[in-house]
Order: sequence, then C-alpha cells, then structure tokens
Amino acid sequence: RLDRQAFIDAATSGTIESRFAPAGQRSLEGLLFPDTYQISNADNEAQVVERMSALMERVANDQEDLEVGAYKMRRSAYDLLIVASMIEKEAKLDDDRAKIARVVYNRLELGMPLQIDATLYYRGDRGTPFPVLRQTPGPYNTYLNQGLPPTPIANPGRASIQAAIHPAPDPPPGDPICRELDDPTNCRYLFYVLADEQGGHAFAATGEQHQANVDRAAQLGLLD
Repeated sequence: RLDRQAFIDAATSGTIESRFAPAGQRSLEGLLFPDTYQISNADNEAQVVERMSALMERVANDQEDLEVGAYKMRRSAYDLLIVASMIEKEAKLDDDRAKIARVVYNRLELGMPLQIDATLYYRGDRGTPFPVLRQTPGPYNTYLNQGLPPTPIANPGRASIQAAIHPAPDPPPGDPICRELDDPTNCRYLFYVLADEQGGHAFAATGEQHQANVDRAAQLGLLD
C-alpha cells in the first residue's frame, strides 16, 4: 500500500525530473499524467511518480507534440501545461476546452488578467467566500495578477493538453456575438461563464455580453 505523504515527497523533492520543468522547479504538479495505473506490491512511491512523469512526457510530447506547439506559440512547454491545468479544472465538456484555451491566450495577448476562478481555490481555503478569495493577494490570484500563475494547478489530461496546444479560432464576423461590434472582423473570445447544468459554458466577446450571460446563469442557479 502506497503512503500518501511519501508520494507527495517523491513528487516535490526534485529527485525525479521532468523534461518540461523549468530550472529550479522541484514540484511535479502538472507534470504527472492522470491515468489508471497497475501497481504491484513491489512498486514504491518514487517508482509510481516516475511512471506518471514518463507517461506525461510520452503523451504530451511524443503523441501530442507539446514542445512543437509551444515553439509555434513562442511559449514554453511548461506554460502550455499551466494553461492545460486551468482548462482541466474549468471545463466539464470537451467542446468547451479549446474555446477556454482561446480565451486564455487572448487575454494574455491583450494584457488582461485571466480571472480564472479555479486558480483562486488552488492552495486557497474552500471555506472562504469567493468575493473574499478574489480580493486576497497571492501568486495564484488571476484576478489581481496579470499573466499565468507560477505553476500548474492540476495534472491535465490529454483533452486539456490538446486544447492548450490547439486553441479554437476566434468566432467569425457572422457569429451572433460579433454582429454588435463596431468591427465584427475583430471579434475575440474574451469571457465565459457556466450556462447549463451539464457544465457547458457561454462565451462572449464583450463585457456587456458576458454580464448578460452571468445574469442568466445566476437566474438558473448555476453560480455560487
């Protein structure tokens, strides 16, 4: 039987390395592939962590071309895994993942704070009211800070990694969310919020559209 603390120690001691980790990064959070593993009585915690790290490298790089995608975006593979980790925590439906990725990249490009709710709860007290969390300074507060959080906030699966590498295109000028813009050809996904009980999201190009989606979600009882 594996020991929880021994597993954490193995994943954070820096003794097991990942090709995606930046220099000085000891934690393997975000660098272990979530999957079902067959573990024998002879396996220890470090060996399991090594297997999870190796599978992440194989899936993300050998199968999904993470480093190639990162090079094309002029970002690091670690950056893309941070994005993938946020998608993993935010998206419930696969159809939303690539659009959430596009929102993230658009906001980064425009210098907008990401405002990803899931980052507030990472290392945060889940008993703290959300408005308080949003105003609490810290490295993972993407409401107060611009740019990516310093590390992944989860271990992303294949679908989230794919979305981070291949974000959805922005909506075409004829899309309903673009028609009201002064320049429909410059229409970007910039906002999203829960839209239904299945976990689907509504996406918006303007703050006004987003507020209407938020109001609708609140009326449906989808927001805390």
